[in-house]
Amino acid sequence: MDKVQLAVIGAGPGGYAAAFRAAGLGLQVALIDLEPNPGGVCLYRGCIPSKALLHVARLLAETEEAKHWGLDFARPAIDLDRLRAWKDSVIARMTGGLGQMAKLHKVRQIQGRARFLDAHILRIQKIGGGEEDLSFDHAILATGSRPAKIPTFDIGSPRVLDSTGALALESIPSSLLVVGGSYIGLEMATVYAALGSQVSVVEMMPGLIPMADRDLVKPLAARLEKRLHRIMLGTKVLGLQEREQGLEVRFEDSQGKASSEVYEKVLVSVGRRPNSEDLGLENTRVKVSARGFVEVDVQRRTAEPSIFAIGDLTGDPMLAHKASHEAAVAAEVLAGHKAAFEPTAIPAVVFTDPEIAWCGLTETQAQEQKRPIAVARFPWAASGRATTLDRSEGLTKLIIDPDTQRILGAGIVGVGAGELIAEATLAVEMATLATDLKLTIHPHPTLSETLMEAAEVYFGQSPHLFTPPKRK
Repeated sequence: MDKVQLAVIGAGPGGYAAAFRAAGLGLQVALIDLEPNPGGVCLYRGCIPSKALLHVARLLAETEEAKHWGLDFARPAIDLDRLRAWKDSVIARMTGGLGQMAKLHKVRQIQGRARFLDAHILRIQKIGGGEEDLSFDHAILATGSRPAKIPTFDIGSPRVLDSTGALALESIPSSLLVVGGSYIGLEMATVYAALGSQVSVVEMMPGLIPMADRDLVKPLAARLEKRLHRIMLGTKVLGLQEREQGLEVRFEDSQGKASSEVYEKVLVSVGRRPNSEDLGLENTRVKVSARGFVEVDVQRRTAEPSIFAIGDLTGDPMLAHKASHEAAVAAEVLAGHKAAFEPTAIPAVVFTDPEIAWCGLTETQAQEQKRPIAVARFPWAASGRATTLDRSEGLTKLIIDPDTQRILGAGIVGVGAGELIAEATLAVEMATLATDLKLTIHPHPTLSETLMEAAEVYFGQSPHLFTPPKRK
């Protein structure tokens, strides 16, 4: 039986980051995954292909909007085969590069499915046939998550898609219903609407992206109202049935009124669930919560001393960048370093158009905690750069401790919000004061200076927005 110091199960952004970091610290590492190269759901069926298609969607939207600037374009012709091939080439390029990185790090890659026989032995069912038992000193679980399934929609129809099926881009349906008005659902709604589908969204909660700040959602909702066929809030899907012309979907609104409509395809995007089953965890002391999450401490250790866990498997927020940072912590702990996963802020981004991003404390959370805060808002209508882009619907918002001036949280909605939130995350993580942000010279004209100007709003000193002076 072969033996390694560290076996990493799952090669997504958490798994491959853990394997590479551990190898860099001198450990002998095996990386086990079903795919031939590292990447996981993020690269193969999630973050990367969706962002490639969202970039295309933005270009298509700009060809329409350019008429307001005196530029007239004919409607772009969409070659679906070439578009799909380009998206797939992006995936191949990135996953292939990670495969080369694994070789450079001297990480042994094993393509197969692993199960624990006990706390120090894995049995790997190899892709292509055959089994291998692998002994290890320590293991890191990084098996990720998958789209949640609801029995109501499990009717065995190829017209019902999950996020993986939607990203396959097999066709552009004439009509598409997106069930779920959060991250993935709205991103895919943006893509398919730009490609020419008549897209409707149904969300059982009273607002889109329920976990996000309402100030940030408003500009996005206003834009989506113009670009989508219909948005149904506070509405439940009672069921669906296949008809000759498509899928008949039955709805019930917040008043109890029932209705139905037929769609060519339905995309179900109602969250994700951890991949904690069929891992042989019952043969170890690893504890799993009622929701299926593996329980870990701040060093990512499970209840079994030899086994660590990271990423989506360990709970919300299910974000690739969270997994990567957990990976570094686990690898460093295994190598004897002092490390713990204790972030003050984890940024979240919804890559719609406009993008929404936030980090740290939100206004809603502060209200729930009855915590006193000061809120500073800088509307992008007062931003020169946003005006030149003809995208002045944005907003930059700071949540500030009124006693210490410490920046507790931030939220941004607008073009490139996902890029801008990094500075705000650093500010929260480093306990930056509003004064520090105000006094940091930002380049002009840029969208980044909206963070500086939001801090100036807090003091009543913005040169582009009149607010009564509050502090000297």
